[in-house]
Amino acid sequence: MATKRSSSPRFSRQALNMIILITSILILVSLTLPGSKEALQQQALTSKPISETDNAELFAENEDSNTLKSLDIIASKPVKPHQIDIQSWATQKGAKVLFVESREVPMVDIRLVFNAGSARDGTQPGLARFTNSMLNEGTDNYSVDDIARHFESLGANFSNGSYRDMAMVSLRTLSDKKFLDKALDLFYEIISAPSFPKDSIERIRKQLLISLEHQKQRPDKIASGAFYQALYEQHPYGIPPEGTDDSLKSMTQSDLANFYQRYYVASNLVIAIVGDITTEQAKAIANQIDTVLSAGAPASRLPTPADTANKTLHKVFSSTQSHVLMGTSSIQRNDPTRYALTVGNEILGGGGFASRLNKVIRQDKGLAYSVYSYFSAMAANGPFIMGLQTRNDQRQQALDLMRQTLIQFMNEGPTEQELNDAKENIINSFPLSIASNSSMVGNLGAIGFYDLPLDYLDQYLSHIEKVTVADIKKAFAKAVDPDQLVTITVGPAAPTGTNKTPSQQ
Repeated sequence: MATKRSSSPRFSRQALNMIILITSILILVSLTLPGSKEALQQQALTSKPISETDNAELFAENEDSNTLKSLDIIASKPVKPHQIDIQSWATQKGAKVLFVESREVPMVDIRLVFNAGSARDGTQPGLARFTNSMLNEGTDNYSVDDIARHFESLGANFSNGSYRDMAMVSLRTLSDKKFLDKALDLFYEIISAPSFPKDSIERIRKQLLISLEHQKQRPDKIASGAFYQALYEQHPYGIPPEGTDDSLKSMTQSDLANFYQRYYVASNLVIAIVGDITTEQAKAIANQIDTVLSAGAPASRLPTPADTANKTLHKVFSSTQSHVLMGTSSIQRNDPTRYALTVGNEILGGGGFASRLNKVIRQDKGLAYSVYSYFSAMAANGPFIMGLQTRNDQRQQALDLMRQTLIQFMNEGPTEQELNDAKENIINSFPLSIASNSSMVGNLGAIGFYDLPLDYLDQYLSHIEKVTVADIKKAFAKAVDPDQLVTITVGPAAPTGTNKTPSQQ
């Protein structure tokens, strides 16, 4: 009797590899269609660490072809836990370099961190973000479309982003020499010779203006912008990173080129490299970056923010709920009390459902669906912020409880049980922050930019474990002044005794 064969289709390994390759190419092409590039840039500005998954067979190979899998999948593959060997050196022109060799996946992540955030905008809000957005819009040799096609053909990812303290440019590429060298050559040209083409300037300007209009319709963005401006006033942190209508409309090609020439220089740079290369290769990459950039001069140190008097401001916005932010200027990123503040904030408002603020305001009183707190430590004194959303008729009650909970926590400190639970949560979540090449290169960039010790990651959990109740009370007393809280509310009507801001009357 003849063997009965299944009627379901059968594919050879070569055919399956070809299907995977075609699918990958289609995905990459879709990401470079009009509008996709800007979406990726916005994602780079707002991205957070992703959960890690175990992805097998990341680079498939047979006798006929090499099949490239998505670099995003490769980047999220967990790196085996081990003591982190961070190598560091300085280039001839003064750039700081941090490198971690990681052989688990066949890729390289490079992140350039320039001291070129919105704190350097001066009298032109939005200049840092506009300039950063233009870097991959063209060079003398490549148009924006050429750049996208070349990176696509190499399976490489380019990203950039601008924040208050810093501006970043990143490359993720396969470590195989035939891909790595070509991706690096294009990367070097982008960072060293942007041409700021006028047609791209107008397109990016339009996108930034549209984004600005969208933010004006979001109460959370309104609250955040008002908070930073009220807290920092004339300090550079008070400059809106997204810019203003007037400033964005008035910026010229010369403005962008001048900002680039001043701040995108080797002496104002931290180079972070993680990946499947040797120290010699990392040094060669860093040296080439150093060669193609001007030496320039490092940005000046930011001034210390002035103390801000206790104030409450309201912005009128038609909504069924009120958005509330309350906080004050606090610590720098390298402050030695940061460990005690991390544990303390986990207890106060950073620990989700188990936090004090959540128990008092949400669980006990039912005044808010979510309530939180966090420290945003920066180069100068960054803010401590508490926030919530609540019904308009419960706004004042929620505000009072938030302030009272903070003061009580500062006076009494946490219980030993709260302390132990918070430490356990932080310790258990820490591995994810160093689990992949993409997360590690971000950590290296921060260590270099904020002058943290090279053993910062290795010693982090040890510092967390040593925190006591007394440490938390002492750290909060230094970092948070409850008599200098800035409060911003965004909602339909101004509470009694608050000030309306003219732009939202």
